[in-house]
Amino acid sequence: MNSEEEFYDAETGLESDDSCEVSFKDALVFDSKQVSHGSATQENGVWERRECSTLHCLSLNLVQRLSLLLICFWLNSIDSFVVSQELSKIAMPVVFNEPLSFLQRMSEYMEHTHLIHQACSLSDSMDRMQVVAAFAVSAVASQWERTGKPFNPLLGETYELTREEEGYRLISEQVSHHPPISAFHAQSLKQEFEFHGSIYPKLKFWGKSVEAEPKGTMTLELLKHKEAYTWTNPMCCVHNIILGKLWIEQYGTVEIVNHSTGDKCVLNFKPCGMFGKELHKVEGHIQDKSKKKRRVIYGKWTECMYSVDPKVYDTYKKSDKKSGSDSKKLKQEHGFEGEEADEMPEVQETVTVIPGSALLWRITPRPPHSAQMYNFTSFAMTLNELEPGMERLLAPTDCRLRPDIRAMENGDIDSASTEKERLEEKQRAARRERSKDEEEWSTRWFHLGTNPHTGAEDWLYTGGYFDRNYTDCPNIY
Repeated sequence: MNSEEEFYDAETGLESDDSCEVSFKDALVFDSKQVSHGSATQENGVWERRECSTLHCLSLNLVQRLSLLLICFWLNSIDSFVVSQELSKIAMPVVFNEPLSFLQRMSEYMEHTHLIHQACSLSDSMDRMQVVAAFAVSAVASQWERTGKPFNPLLGETYELTREEEGYRLISEQVSHHPPISAFHAQSLKQEFEFHGSIYPKLKFWGKSVEAEPKGTMTLELLKHKEAYTWTNPMCCVHNIILGKLWIEQYGTVEIVNHSTGDKCVLNFKPCGMFGKELHKVEGHIQDKSKKKRRVIYGKWTECMYSVDPKVYDTYKKSDKKSGSDSKKLKQEHGFEGEEADEMPEVQETVTVIPGSALLWRITPRPPHSAQMYNFTSFAMTLNELEPGMERLLAPTDCRLRPDIRAMENGDIDSASTEKERLEEKQRAARRERSKDEEEWSTRWFHLGTNPHTGAEDWLYTGGYFDRNYTDCPNIY
Protein backbone atom coordinates (compact mmCIF):
# COMPACT_ATOMS: atom_id res chain seq x y z
CA MET A 1 0.00 0.00 0.00
CA ASN A 2 1.45 3.38 -0.94
CA SER A 3 1.50 6.43 1.30
CA GLU A 4 -1.50 7.96 -0.45
CA GLU A 5 -3.62 4.89 0.27
CA GLU A 6 -2.48 4.86 3.88
CA PHE A 7 -3.53 8.48 4.22
CA TYR A 8 -6.89 8.03 2.54
CA ASP A 9 -7.81 4.77 4.27
CA ALA A 10 -6.52 4.98 7.84
CA GLU A 11 -6.96 1.85 9.95
CA THR A 12 -10.01 1.80 12.20
CA GLY A 13 -11.25 -0.39 14.99
CA LEU A 14 -11.83 1.44 18.26
CA GLU A 15 -14.37 -0.36 20.38
CA SER A 16 -16.87 1.32 22.66
CA ASP A 17 -16.89 0.42 26.33
CA ASP A 18 -19.44 3.06 27.20
CA SER A 19 -22.80 2.82 25.52
CA CYS A 20 -26.37 3.63 26.33
CA GLU A 21 -29.00 1.83 24.33
CA VAL A 22 -32.70 2.05 23.79
CA SER A 23 -33.94 -1.03 21.99
CA PHE A 24 -37.23 -0.96 20.10
CA LYS A 25 -36.84 -4.19 18.16
CA ASP A 26 -39.11 -4.10 15.11
CA ALA A 27 -41.14 -1.34 16.76
CA LEU A 28 -43.92 -0.10 14.49
CA VAL A 29 -47.09 1.88 15.02
CA PHE A 30 -50.43 0.70 13.69
CA ASP A 31 -54.08 1.56 14.17
CA SER A 32 -54.90 -2.15 13.89
CA LYS A 33 -52.16 -4.58 13.10
CA GLN A 34 -51.64 -8.19 12.21
CA VAL A 35 -48.35 -9.97 12.66
CA SER A 36 -47.73 -12.90 10.37
CA HIS A 37 -44.48 -14.78 9.71
CA GLY A 38 -42.45 -12.06 11.38
CA SER A 39 -43.81 -9.18 9.29
CA ALA A 40 -46.33 -6.54 10.27
CA THR A 41 -49.06 -5.13 8.06
CA GLN A 42 -52.16 -3.08 8.55
CA GLU A 43 -55.52 -4.68 7.90
CA ASN A 44 -55.81 -2.69 4.70
CA GLY A 45 -52.47 -4.10 3.54
CA VAL A 46 -50.57 -0.80 3.73
CA TRP A 47 -47.14 -0.91 5.36
CA GLU A 48 -46.67 1.79 7.97
CA ARG A 49 -43.10 2.93 8.49
CA ARG A 50 -41.43 2.58 11.83
CA GLU A 51 -41.39 5.51 14.23
CA CYS A 52 -38.54 4.10 16.28
CA SER A 53 -35.98 1.39 15.82
CA THR A 54 -33.27 -0.78 17.29
CA LEU A 55 -30.77 2.06 17.54
CA HIS A 56 -27.95 1.75 20.03
CA CYS A 57 -26.53 5.19 20.74
CA LEU A 58 -22.87 5.23 21.75
CA SER A 59 -21.40 7.87 24.03
CA LEU A 60 -17.86 8.81 23.10
CA ASN A 61 -15.63 8.56 26.14
CA LEU A 62 -12.49 10.60 26.77
CA VAL A 63 -10.18 7.91 25.36
CA GLN A 64 -12.11 7.83 22.09
CA ARG A 65 -12.11 11.61 21.80
CA LEU A 66 -8.37 11.70 22.50
CA SER A 67 -7.86 9.09 19.78
CA LEU A 68 -9.48 11.52 17.33
CA LEU A 69 -7.13 14.23 18.57
CA LEU A 70 -4.13 11.92 18.01
CA ILE A 71 -5.32 11.19 14.47
CA CYS A 72 -5.55 14.91 13.78
CA PHE A 73 -2.12 15.58 15.36
CA TRP A 74 -0.64 12.78 13.24
CA LEU A 75 -2.12 14.34 10.13
CA ASN A 76 -0.90 17.76 11.20
CA SER A 77 2.64 16.45 11.48
CA ILE A 78 2.39 15.31 7.86
CA ASP A 79 1.00 18.44 6.30
CA SER A 80 -1.14 21.14 7.91
CA PHE A 81 -2.53 22.15 4.52
CA VAL A 82 -3.67 18.59 3.87
CA VAL A 83 -5.43 18.49 7.27
CA SER A 84 -7.48 21.56 6.50
CA GLN A 85 -8.40 20.41 3.01
CA GLU A 86 -8.60 16.60 3.09
CA LEU A 87 -9.96 15.52 6.51
CA SER A 88 -13.06 14.14 4.79
CA LYS A 89 -10.89 11.39 3.27
CA ILE A 90 -9.86 9.92 6.63
CA ALA A 91 -11.60 6.72 7.70
CA MET A 92 -12.67 7.30 11.31
CA PRO A 93 -13.41 4.54 13.87
CA VAL A 94 -16.99 3.29 13.71
CA VAL A 95 -17.86 4.65 17.17
CA PHE A 96 -17.89 8.16 15.70
CA ASN A 97 -20.62 7.17 13.23
CA GLU A 98 -24.40 7.12 13.21
CA PRO A 99 -26.06 4.13 11.47
CA LEU A 100 -26.75 5.90 8.18
CA SER A 101 -24.73 6.41 5.03
CA PHE A 102 -24.08 9.96 3.84
CA LEU A 103 -26.39 9.16 0.90
CA GLN A 104 -29.21 8.54 3.37
CA ARG A 105 -28.30 11.66 5.32
CA MET A 106 -28.43 13.64 2.08
CA SER A 107 -31.94 12.33 1.35
CA GLU A 108 -33.14 14.12 4.49
CA TYR A 109 -33.42 17.19 2.28
CA MET A 110 -36.77 15.68 1.31
CA GLU A 111 -38.30 15.63 4.79
CA HIS A 112 -40.33 18.78 4.12
CA THR A 113 -41.31 18.03 0.50
CA HIS A 114 -44.75 19.51 1.21
CA LEU A 115 -43.09 22.93 0.79
CA ILE A 116 -42.17 22.09 -2.80
CA HIS A 117 -45.74 20.99 -3.49
CA GLN A 118 -46.93 24.25 -1.94
CA ALA A 119 -44.60 26.28 -4.17
CA CYS A 120 -45.90 24.42 -7.22
CA SER A 121 -49.47 25.44 -6.33
CA LEU A 122 -48.79 29.20 -6.01
CA SER A 123 -49.43 31.61 -8.86
CA ASP A 124 -47.19 34.50 -7.74
CA SER A 125 -43.41 34.17 -8.27
CA MET A 126 -42.60 36.07 -5.05
CA ASP A 127 -44.81 33.73 -3.05
CA ARG A 128 -43.07 30.79 -4.68
CA MET A 129 -39.65 32.20 -3.88
CA GLN A 130 -40.36 32.62 -0.17
CA VAL A 131 -41.63 29.04 0.10
CA VAL A 132 -38.56 27.77 -1.80
CA ALA A 133 -36.43 29.76 0.68
CA ALA A 134 -38.21 28.03 3.56
CA PHE A 135 -37.53 24.68 1.89
CA ALA A 136 -33.82 25.51 1.55
CA VAL A 137 -33.68 26.24 5.29
CA SER A 138 -35.74 23.17 6.22
CA ALA A 139 -33.38 20.98 4.19
CA VAL A 140 -30.60 21.51 6.74
CA ALA A 141 -32.79 21.51 9.87
CA SER A 142 -32.26 17.81 10.57
CA GLN A 143 -28.59 18.53 11.35
CA TRP A 144 -29.57 20.10 14.67
CA GLU A 145 -27.82 18.10 17.43
CA ARG A 146 -26.81 15.40 14.92
CA THR A 147 -23.18 15.09 16.03
CA GLY A 148 -22.67 11.52 14.76
CA LYS A 149 -20.77 11.15 11.50
CA PRO A 150 -22.60 9.33 8.68
CA PHE A 151 -20.73 6.43 7.06
CA ASN A 152 -18.66 7.40 4.04
CA PRO A 153 -20.39 5.90 0.98
CA LEU A 154 -18.43 3.33 -1.00
CA LEU A 155 -17.74 4.13 -4.63
CA GLY A 156 -20.80 3.03 -6.60
CA GLU A 157 -23.04 2.86 -3.54
CA THR A 158 -26.63 3.94 -4.15
CA TYR A 159 -29.72 4.86 -2.17
CA GLU A 160 -33.29 4.79 -3.38
CA LEU A 161 -36.13 6.55 -1.57
CA THR A 162 -39.71 6.32 -2.81
CA ARG A 163 -42.53 8.07 -0.97
CA GLU A 164 -45.71 7.54 -2.96
CA GLU A 165 -47.84 9.22 -0.28
CA GLU A 166 -45.68 12.34 -0.61
CA GLY A 167 -45.50 12.15 -4.38
CA TYR A 168 -41.79 11.70 -5.12
CA ARG A 169 -38.93 9.28 -5.59
CA LEU A 170 -35.18 9.82 -5.23
CA ILE A 171 -32.02 8.05 -6.36
CA SER A 172 -28.50 8.92 -5.22
CA GLU A 173 -25.09 7.51 -6.08
CA GLN A 174 -21.54 7.89 -4.83
CA VAL A 175 -19.97 9.04 -8.08
CA SER A 176 -16.43 9.73 -6.85
CA HIS A 177 -14.29 8.48 -3.98
CA HIS A 178 -11.32 10.88 -4.16
CA PRO A 179 -12.67 13.52 -3.84
CA PRO A 180 -15.85 12.12 -2.21
CA ILE A 181 -18.83 13.31 -4.29
CA SER A 182 -22.44 12.23 -3.81
CA ALA A 183 -25.07 12.99 -6.45
CA PHE A 184 -28.86 12.81 -6.08
CA HIS A 185 -31.95 13.30 -8.20
CA ALA A 186 -35.53 13.51 -6.89
CA GLN A 187 -38.58 13.77 -9.10
CA SER A 188 -42.29 14.26 -8.60
CA LEU A 189 -44.45 11.27 -9.43
CA LYS A 190 -46.83 13.70 -11.15
CA GLN A 191 -44.13 15.58 -13.10
CA GLU A 192 -44.51 18.70 -10.95
CA PHE A 193 -40.86 19.19 -9.95
CA GLU A 194 -37.31 17.90 -10.10
CA PHE A 195 -34.75 18.46 -7.33
CA HIS A 196 -31.14 17.47 -7.88
CA GLY A 197 -27.57 18.25 -6.94
CA SER A 198 -24.20 16.94 -5.85
CA ILE A 199 -22.33 17.37 -2.59
CA TYR A 200 -18.60 17.35 -1.91
CA PRO A 201 -18.28 17.74 1.89
CA LYS A 202 -14.88 19.30 2.60
CA LEU A 203 -13.92 19.09 6.28
CA LYS A 204 -11.45 21.28 8.15
CA PHE A 205 -10.05 20.60 11.61
CA TRP A 206 -9.58 23.72 13.77
CA GLY A 207 -8.33 22.20 17.03
CA LYS A 208 -11.53 22.20 19.07
CA SER A 209 -13.96 22.01 16.18
CA VAL A 210 -14.55 20.51 12.73
CA GLU A 211 -15.97 22.70 9.98
CA ALA A 212 -17.84 21.19 7.03
CA GLU A 213 -18.19 23.04 3.75
CA PRO A 214 -20.89 21.29 1.64
CA LYS A 215 -19.56 22.23 -1.79
CA GLY A 216 -22.08 21.68 -4.55
CA THR A 217 -25.18 23.27 -6.03
CA MET A 218 -28.82 22.44 -5.29
CA THR A 219 -31.22 22.83 -8.23
CA LEU A 220 -35.01 22.87 -7.85
CA GLU A 221 -37.11 22.95 -11.02
CA LEU A 222 -40.83 23.76 -10.82
CA LEU A 223 -41.89 22.25 -14.13
CA LYS A 224 -45.39 23.74 -14.35
CA HIS A 225 -44.01 27.27 -13.92
CA LYS A 226 -40.89 26.60 -16.03
CA GLU A 227 -38.75 27.94 -13.19
CA ALA A 228 -35.36 26.82 -11.89
CA TYR A 229 -33.90 27.80 -8.52
CA THR A 230 -30.29 27.16 -7.47
CA TRP A 231 -28.41 27.62 -4.19
CA THR A 232 -25.57 26.26 -2.08
CA ASN A 233 -25.91 25.13 1.53
CA PRO A 234 -24.40 26.99 4.54
CA MET A 235 -21.26 26.00 6.42
CA CYS A 236 -21.66 23.63 9.36
CA CYS A 237 -19.40 23.48 12.42
CA VAL A 238 -19.27 20.84 15.18
CA HIS A 239 -17.78 22.29 18.37
CA ASN A 240 -16.02 20.54 21.27
CA ILE A 241 -14.93 17.41 19.42
CA ILE A 242 -12.28 16.85 22.11
CA LEU A 243 -13.64 18.36 25.33
CA GLY A 244 -17.09 19.50 26.46
CA LYS A 245 -20.56 19.00 25.05
CA LEU A 246 -20.77 18.59 21.29
CA TRP A 247 -22.91 21.23 19.58
CA ILE A 248 -23.58 22.42 16.04
CA GLU A 249 -23.96 25.77 14.36
CA GLN A 250 -24.50 26.69 10.73
CA TYR A 251 -23.39 29.96 9.22
CA GLY A 252 -22.72 31.73 5.95
CA THR A 253 -24.66 33.37 3.15
CA VAL A 254 -27.03 31.37 0.98
CA GLU A 255 -28.19 32.91 -2.30
CA ILE A 256 -31.23 31.41 -3.99
CA VAL A 257 -31.61 32.50 -7.61
CA ASN A 258 -34.72 32.15 -9.75
CA HIS A 259 -33.13 31.83 -13.19
CA SER A 260 -36.44 32.42 -14.95
CA THR A 261 -37.50 35.72 -13.32
CA GLY A 262 -34.20 37.10 -12.03
CA ASP A 263 -35.56 37.21 -8.46
CA LYS A 264 -33.07 36.42 -5.71
CA CYS A 265 -33.29 35.51 -2.02
CA VAL A 266 -30.26 36.22 0.16
CA LEU A 267 -30.25 34.37 3.50
CA ASN A 268 -27.72 34.99 6.25
CA PHE A 269 -27.21 32.02 8.58
CA LYS A 270 -25.74 33.85 11.54
CA PRO A 271 -22.83 32.57 13.64
CA CYS A 272 -23.64 32.37 17.34
CA GLY A 273 -21.51 35.39 18.33
CA MET A 274 -19.91 36.17 21.69
CA PHE A 275 -23.03 35.92 23.84
CA GLY A 276 -24.89 33.41 21.69
CA LYS A 277 -27.61 35.92 20.84
CA GLU A 278 -27.52 35.01 17.16
CA LEU A 279 -27.34 31.22 17.59
CA HIS A 280 -29.42 29.40 14.92
CA LYS A 281 -30.82 32.67 13.53
CA VAL A 282 -31.48 33.13 9.83
CA GLU A 283 -32.32 36.51 8.32
CA GLY A 284 -32.54 37.67 4.75
CA HIS A 285 -34.62 39.22 2.02
CA ILE A 286 -36.11 38.58 -1.39
CA GLN A 287 -35.37 41.06 -4.14
CA ASP A 288 -36.72 41.28 -7.68
CA LYS A 289 -34.54 41.60 -10.79
CA SER A 290 -34.34 45.39 -10.27
CA LYS A 291 -32.90 44.65 -6.76
CA LYS A 292 -35.90 46.09 -4.94
CA LYS A 293 -36.59 44.33 -1.63
CA ARG A 294 -39.97 42.63 -1.74
CA ARG A 295 -39.97 40.42 1.37
CA VAL A 296 -37.92 39.92 4.52
CA ILE A 297 -37.37 36.35 5.71
CA TYR A 298 -36.42 35.60 9.32
CA GLY A 299 -36.46 32.84 11.93
CA LYS A 300 -34.26 29.96 13.09
CA TRP A 301 -33.15 26.95 11.09
CA THR A 302 -33.86 24.82 14.18
CA GLU A 303 -37.42 26.06 14.61
CA CYS A 304 -39.39 28.08 12.04
CA MET A 305 -39.25 30.72 9.32
CA TYR A 306 -41.46 33.79 8.73
CA SER A 307 -41.99 36.36 5.98
CA VAL A 308 -42.89 40.01 6.45
CA ASP A 309 -43.08 43.26 4.47
CA PRO A 310 -39.68 45.10 4.47
CA LYS A 311 -41.17 48.36 5.76
CA VAL A 312 -42.85 46.60 8.67
CA TYR A 313 -39.61 44.79 9.44
CA ASP A 314 -37.51 47.99 9.41
CA THR A 315 -39.98 49.82 11.68
CA TYR A 316 -40.00 46.93 14.15
CA LYS A 317 -36.21 46.67 14.20
CA LYS A 318 -35.79 50.38 14.91
CA SER A 319 -38.14 50.24 17.90
CA ASP A 320 -36.61 46.98 19.10
CA LYS A 321 -33.10 48.41 18.88
CA LYS A 322 -34.09 51.41 20.97
CA SER A 323 -35.77 49.34 23.70
CA GLY A 324 -32.90 46.84 23.82
CA SER A 325 -30.05 49.33 24.27
CA ASP A 326 -30.17 49.22 28.09
CA SER A 327 -30.03 45.42 28.28
CA LYS A 328 -27.10 45.44 25.84
CA LYS A 329 -25.15 47.80 28.11
CA LEU A 330 -25.82 45.49 31.05
CA LYS A 331 -24.40 42.50 29.18
CA GLN A 332 -21.29 44.46 28.25
CA GLU A 333 -20.71 45.37 31.91
CA HIS A 334 -20.75 41.70 32.90
CA GLY A 335 -18.10 40.95 30.26
CA PHE A 336 -17.17 37.56 28.85
CA GLU A 337 -14.80 34.97 30.22
CA GLY A 338 -13.25 32.34 27.93
CA GLU A 339 -13.64 28.65 28.68
CA GLU A 340 -11.49 25.65 27.91
CA ALA A 341 -14.34 24.32 25.77
CA ASP A 342 -16.50 26.30 23.36
CA GLU A 343 -19.57 26.12 25.59
CA MET A 344 -22.85 26.15 23.76
CA PRO A 345 -24.76 29.36 24.55
CA GLU A 346 -28.17 29.09 26.14
CA VAL A 347 -30.68 28.59 23.34
CA GLN A 348 -33.69 30.86 23.09
CA GLU A 349 -36.37 28.38 22.06
CA THR A 350 -38.75 30.78 20.37
CA VAL A 351 -38.60 33.27 17.55
CA THR A 352 -40.04 36.72 18.27
CA VAL A 353 -42.82 37.09 15.71
CA ILE A 354 -43.13 40.52 14.12
CA PRO A 355 -46.79 41.62 13.79
CA GLY A 356 -48.03 41.07 10.25
CA SER A 357 -45.69 38.15 9.58
CA ALA A 358 -46.70 34.99 7.72
CA LEU A 359 -45.47 31.59 8.89
CA LEU A 360 -43.62 29.77 6.09
CA TRP A 361 -42.39 26.64 7.84
CA ARG A 362 -42.17 25.06 11.28
CA ILE A 363 -39.93 22.13 12.16
CA THR A 364 -41.50 18.75 12.88
CA PRO A 365 -41.03 17.79 16.56
CA ARG A 366 -38.61 14.94 17.15
CA PRO A 367 -39.92 11.64 18.49
CA PRO A 368 -39.63 10.47 22.11
CA HIS A 369 -36.20 9.06 23.01
CA SER A 370 -34.62 10.81 20.00
CA ALA A 371 -31.63 11.77 22.18
CA GLN A 372 -30.96 8.07 22.81
CA MET A 373 -31.26 7.31 19.09
CA TYR A 374 -28.58 9.60 17.59
CA ASN A 375 -30.99 12.56 17.72
CA PHE A 376 -32.74 11.17 14.66
CA THR A 377 -35.90 12.78 13.35
CA SER A 378 -38.91 10.57 12.67
CA PHE A 379 -38.02 10.81 8.99
CA ALA A 380 -34.41 9.71 9.59
CA MET A 381 -35.57 6.67 11.55
CA THR A 382 -37.27 5.29 8.44
CA LEU A 383 -34.32 5.65 6.06
CA ASN A 384 -32.55 2.37 6.80
CA GLU A 385 -35.74 0.35 7.13
CA LEU A 386 -36.18 -2.70 4.90
CA GLU A 387 -39.88 -2.93 4.18
CA PRO A 388 -41.41 -6.32 3.26
CA GLY A 389 -40.43 -7.32 -0.27
CA MET A 390 -38.09 -4.35 -0.68
CA GLU A 391 -34.82 -6.32 -0.78
CA ARG A 392 -35.67 -8.08 -4.04
CA LEU A 393 -36.47 -4.72 -5.71
CA LEU A 394 -33.47 -2.71 -4.56
CA ALA A 395 -30.25 -2.39 -6.49
CA PRO A 396 -27.56 -4.60 -4.86
CA THR A 397 -25.58 -1.41 -4.21
CA ASP A 398 -28.29 0.17 -2.01
CA CYS A 399 -26.86 1.20 1.37
CA ARG A 400 -29.74 -0.49 3.25
CA LEU A 401 -27.84 -3.67 2.35
CA ARG A 402 -24.50 -2.51 3.81
CA PRO A 403 -23.57 -5.00 6.55
CA ASP A 404 -21.59 -2.53 8.68
CA ILE A 405 -24.45 -0.01 8.90
CA ARG A 406 -26.96 -2.79 9.57
CA ALA A 407 -24.75 -4.22 12.34
CA MET A 408 -24.40 -0.80 13.95
CA GLU A 409 -28.15 -0.23 13.87
CA ASN A 410 -28.57 -3.59 15.63
CA GLY A 411 -26.04 -2.60 18.29
CA ASP A 412 -23.29 -5.05 17.22
CA ILE A 413 -20.36 -2.63 17.26
CA ASP A 414 -17.66 -5.30 16.90
CA SER A 415 -19.28 -6.65 13.74
CA ALA A 416 -19.87 -3.12 12.43
CA SER A 417 -16.17 -2.30 12.88
CA THR A 418 -15.05 -5.58 11.29
CA GLU A 419 -17.40 -5.16 8.32
CA LYS A 420 -16.42 -1.53 7.84
CA GLU A 421 -12.74 -2.50 7.61
CA ARG A 422 -13.54 -5.38 5.25
CA LEU A 423 -15.54 -3.14 2.91
CA GLU A 424 -12.86 -0.46 2.90
CA GLU A 425 -10.16 -3.04 2.12
CA LYS A 426 -12.32 -4.48 -0.66
CA GLN A 427 -12.66 -0.98 -2.11
CA ARG A 428 -8.89 -0.43 -1.90
CA ALA A 429 -8.23 -3.76 -3.64
CA ALA A 430 -10.67 -2.88 -6.44
CA ARG A 431 -8.95 0.47 -6.88
CA ARG A 432 -5.55 -1.22 -7.14
CA GLU A 433 -6.89 -3.62 -9.78
CA ARG A 434 -8.29 -0.76 -11.85
CA SER A 435 -5.00 1.09 -11.55
CA LYS A 436 -3.04 -1.99 -12.66
CA ASP A 437 -5.34 -2.44 -15.68
CA GLU A 438 -5.39 1.32 -16.36
CA GLU A 439 -9.17 1.17 -16.11
CA GLU A 440 -11.32 4.17 -15.20
CA TRP A 441 -14.33 3.87 -12.89
CA SER A 442 -17.67 4.28 -14.68
CA THR A 443 -20.63 5.71 -12.83
CA ARG A 444 -23.92 3.87 -13.34
CA TRP A 445 -26.77 6.36 -12.89
CA PHE A 446 -25.16 9.82 -13.16
CA HIS A 447 -22.77 11.48 -15.58
CA LEU A 448 -20.61 14.58 -15.39
CA GLY A 449 -22.13 17.36 -17.45
CA THR A 450 -23.10 21.03 -17.37
CA ASN A 451 -25.88 22.44 -15.22
CA PRO A 452 -28.12 24.15 -17.82
CA HIS A 453 -29.07 26.92 -15.39
CA THR A 454 -25.69 27.86 -13.89
CA GLY A 455 -23.39 26.78 -16.72
CA ALA A 456 -21.15 25.09 -14.13
CA GLU A 457 -19.96 21.49 -14.10
CA ASP A 458 -22.45 19.24 -12.33
CA TRP A 459 -23.43 15.59 -11.92
CA LEU A 460 -26.66 14.94 -13.83
CA TYR A 461 -29.03 11.97 -13.66
CA THR A 462 -28.64 9.66 -16.65
CA GLY A 463 -31.98 7.95 -16.05
CA GLY A 464 -33.08 4.33 -16.10
CA TYR A 465 -32.70 3.42 -12.43
CA PHE A 466 -36.40 2.72 -11.87
CA ASP A 467 -36.50 0.33 -14.85
CA ARG A 468 -35.07 -2.15 -12.29
CA ASN A 469 -32.33 -3.53 -14.54
CA TYR A 470 -29.38 -3.95 -12.16
CA THR A 471 -27.45 -6.71 -13.94
CA ASP A 472 -24.34 -4.59 -14.46
CA CYS A 473 -24.22 -3.07 -10.95
CA PRO A 474 -20.84 -3.56 -9.25
CA ASN A 475 -20.36 -5.97 -6.34
CA ILE A 476 -19.26 -3.54 -3.64
CA TYR A 477 -20.46 -5.34 -0.49
